[in-house]
Amino acid sequence: MACSNSVWNTAPTSAPAQRKGRYVPGSAAHPAKMHPGIAAHAITTYTQPGDLVLDPMCGIGTTLVEALHLGRNALGIEYEPKWATIASRNVSFARGAGGTGGTGTGAVHCGDARRLTDLMPTTLHGEVDLVITSPPYGPSVHGQVRSTRETGEPGVVKKDFHYSHDPTNLAHVPAAYLLEAFTKILAQCRTMLRPGGTAVVTTRPWRERGELVDLPSAALAAGRAAGLTPAERCVALLAGIRNSQVISRPSFFQMKNVRDARRQGIPLSIVQHEDVLVFTRPLTPAVSPKLKGAQRELERPMP
Repeated sequence: MACSNSVWNTAPTSAPAQRKGRYVPGSAAHPAKMHPGIAAHAITTYTQPGDLVLDPMCGIGTTLVEALHLGRNALGIEYEPKWATIASRNVSFARGAGGTGGTGTGAVHCGDARRLTDLMPTTLHGEVDLVITSPPYGPSVHGQVRSTRETGEPGVVKKDFHYSHDPTNLAHVPAAYLLEAFTKILAQCRTMLRPGGTAVVTTRPWRERGELVDLPSAALAAGRAAGLTPAERCVALLAGIRNSQVISRPSFFQMKNVRDARRQGIPLSIVQHEDVLVFTRPLTPAVSPKLKGAQRELERPMP
């Protein structure tokens, strides 16, 4: 496999600053939003104006909004009705007076991404130019806090850190089952992509009971198992760069998690980047590897 590596400077400003004025009220409450700069960089790099972009787990519709602002067309699937509604509003806002995405079309469907090809019209199968998605992963960076001044209570209060309580939501399933489901989703994304089309998966490792879960390597194996060809492995910065120095932008909650973990002897660090895995759909049919290879990647012990 021939892969190139690069660093994406995707956070010259913070994610909240990038969202300001471009998303409807309520969007910030999603527990794990796609970073706007990462979505925009991928869209600019791998598509042309008028191309079709798909996010099979679109959350509040960040990928769709950024695609519309860049003159692309966009489709999204979201499992939870609450977020599907907000994503639809964000798409309308981007296309209307609130945004500059009036040249493209956008639509959000509420449903399970594991049934992606059933949810999408057959006329669109094989027509997507770019898929952008991110599997749900560890809760260590999810959530926000409210200060004493906001709540009137001592200390700080954690908020917006839960998905729904639906047990079938992939955010709640064990890692091995998540990998199996994500492989199915990527296989359906392969059907949606045009031959030679691109799939971008953003992810990161996390620690569970002190053990490192290497989700990026597992996602890479899952893409192969889904019949996609790995093309690049990149780093998308969540920190800024100023005078050749990295400017970290962790939330209060992230810093608290790191401090708490280190007091317990767990070597947790502030997350400064997302791993970005770039795949292509082969021009000719290929036999997909078995899922077992992906499962081995997830279960591989890490230092």
